Amino acid sequence: MTTRDARGVAAMETEEESIAVYLQHNPDFFERHQAVLTRLRLPHARGGSTISLIERQIEVLREKHAALEGKLAELVGVARANDAIADKLHRFTRRLLCAGSRTEAITQMEASLREDFDAFHAVLVLIGAQVDLAPQRFVHAVQADNPNLKSFESLFTNGKPRCGQARDSQREFLFGSDAKDIGSVALVPLGEKGSLGLLALGSTDRDRFHPGMSTEFLARMAELIADSLTASPGR
Repeated sequence: MTTRDARGVAAMETEEESIAVYLQHNPDFFERHQAVLTRLRLPHARGGSTISLIERQIEVLREKHAALEGKLAELVGVARANDAIADKLHRFTRRLLCAGSRTEAITQMEASLREDFDAFHAVLVLIGAQVDLAPQRFVHAVQADNPNLKSFESLFTNGKPRCGQARDSQREFLFGSDAKDIGSVALVPLGEKGSLGLLALGSTDRDRFHPGMSTEFLARMAELIADSLTASPGR
């Protein structure tokens, strides 16, 4: 391209920008010059034919409408999913409120997680606690110096639920013989910086618990469990 050609292209671009600015400031231009409007032709978005500006505008509006409908459907789906979780959390809360003792509360936790949340791989790790329950997979009562807890130090320090993949050692400690089947986990610290322990939920689906998912309901569940565990013995 010669210098002259380059100047010509630059001048054309400047002229087009000026036209665009003018039209933006004079949206009624085509109303005052309807003959120009009818002569404008644009390439069809889905083919090689041409269509009028009005037809193109209608097409753009239809595309925007379809996009908005898709977004609305997505939002409705999220709202319905949240309502379903809120209902399950409500049932979980009622179970804990009706429990007459800490031991019964723990029993109700396991039942609700299994029956209401379909959490068939759930483990409650209690630090330095005596639990009057028959040996079961759901409750792991450990001492504060248990070496298995070291791998959860960052979780306890952060104090917030974490979802995604877990280390092999963590899965083995939490889920025992089922560890190899666990594809994703939700780890929920209990109490101030995990002072009471943690709740672990496992799934065979690698995408069931992922780092991008919301943990708001898990945090609320953690508060309910912590309150239930620290309630007076005579409750």
